[in-house]
Order: sequence, then structure tokens, then C-alpha cells
Amino acid sequence: MANNGTKTRQTETRLAAQLMKRILIHFRSQMDEALRPQGVTTAQLHILKTIHNEPGVSGAQLARACYVTPQSAQSLLQGLEEGGWIVRVKDKVNDRIRVAQLTQTGETLLETAEKAARIIENRVWKGVSDEAVGSLNRLLEQCLGNLELES
Repeated sequence: MANNGTKTRQTETRLAAQLMKRILIHFRSQMDEALRPQGVTTAQLHILKTIHNEPGVSGAQLARACYVTPQSAQSLLQGLEEGGWIVRVKDKVNDRIRVAQLTQTGETLLETAEKAARIIENRVWKGVSDEAVGSLNRLLEQCLGNLELES
């Protein structure tokens, strides 16, 4: 039988994990709602932002960077291309690879979406000090590192 200290820690760590998940679910839901009028999803926005930050990124690299399967990345890219937010062209080095580039419409969408994200992020962190956010980041990085060591 576990002692009270172990039960309390287990209860607290499970609660922390549940709260992190709930925050992510609420954030994603509010982002999807804010993006709906533009006709894009949060997942597509992540793809757009990665293309913007890493020009010339391949579909496989996008999938890894956005934590989706290559098949999902291709589906997201197809939707973005059909929406006119990206164009895909042959890579200059390997013509079997198609790389995505943002169109002006895609750049504008990204700017609009970033404004919506900042509003939601400000709501999430309202009343939380910079020091607390820094401490939380260090804790989460440690937890992530612990998981990555096992994989």
C-alpha cells in the first residue's frame, strides 16, 4: 500500500497532466473558432507558420515539425493549396520533391491568425507572472526531456 506522500504526488501529477491537456483543448478550440471565418484550421495554420519560418521545407519535414503523419501533412498541404494560401513547386535540387511556398494570401492569413493567437494567449496567461511562466517552461522542458530519454 502506498503512503500518503506517494498518493498525493500521484494525484497532483495526474491533475497537472489533465490540466495541461484541458488547456490545450480549450486553446485549440478557441483558435479553430477564431480561424473558421478564414476557412482554415489550427493544424493548417501550424503548417503555414512552419512554411513561413522554414522556406523550402519538404512535406516529410513539415510532418515531423508539425507532429502529424506524412499522409496528414499531404492532406493539409492539399487543402492549403486549394485555398490559394500556398503553391507547391519542384525543389531546385531534387525535382522529385515538391516544396511549399506561401502566397500573398497565405501571408495575410498568417498575420491575421497570429493576431487571433495573441489574443487567446494573452487570455491564457492573464495574471501569470513572467517568472512563473519561465519556471513552468523549465519544468515542462524537464518533463519532456524525461520522456524523450525513454524513447
